Amino acid sequence: MDAEPHIIVVDDHREIRDLVAAYLTQHGYKVSAAESGAALRKILEKSSADLLILDIMMPGEDGLSVCRQIRASGDLPIIFLTAMADDTDRIIGLELGADDYLVKPFNPRELLARVRAVLRRACSSTTVREPPKDEVIGFHGWHLHVRRRELQSHEGLGVALSTAEFRLLKVFLDHPHIVLTRDELLDHTAGRSADAFDRSIDNQVSRLRKKIEPDPKNPTIIRTHWGGGYSLSVEVTVQ
Repeated sequence: MDAEPHIIVVDDHREIRDLVAAYLTQHGYKVSAAESGAALRKILEKSSADLLILDIMMPGEDGLSVCRQIRASGDLPIIFLTAMADDTDRIIGLELGADDYLVKPFNPRELLARVRAVLRRACSSTTVREPPKDEVIGFHGWHLHVRRRELQSHEGLGVALSTAEFRLLKVFLDHPHIVLTRDELLDHTAGRSADAFDRSIDNQVSRLRKKIEPDPKNPTIIRTHWGGGYSLSVEVTVQ
């Protein structure tokens, strides 16, 4: 990552765009501002970015749609800006693969702290935790090709995984037979601590079970520990 990371702020409110851009610029970041998804794409056509700060509630193409497009083509880190009432959209955003979120109105210092944390994790994941070139993780007849982010059955049939599903499955495979709380799973997959009543992990586990369990209603691969969390209950091999 360059000494001056490039951050793009996308928000239809000019006052918020200008405030965030000015504050981050003061703290050593290169910042571009966009009022819409279309304006964001024009910026990305001309230059790369290290982080995207994205408002969920925008007229026309909203932040969730923009996030889906970004995640379909790469792993650009994303921090969502969300209104207090947008709890459902916030959870959907995390399931789409957003790295963090911040509720409006927010303290610019808190945003700066979250920006630094997300950029540290992004740098660490590319320089330290990058998997071996041909790493394939096997479990219960399934094979996860880490570099390609592809899941295959023992018959060789591919199963599509969203970014959030891939991250969650990878966490379970990295910690077999260990009970992981919802807080721990959210911290590993979304890079933050969970809210007290955050159910996004439960939704992600349910969706993942539908793809890998022989009987999703009676799961045997990912077990539920009532009051504790979840655990991967099968053996794991790494090739």
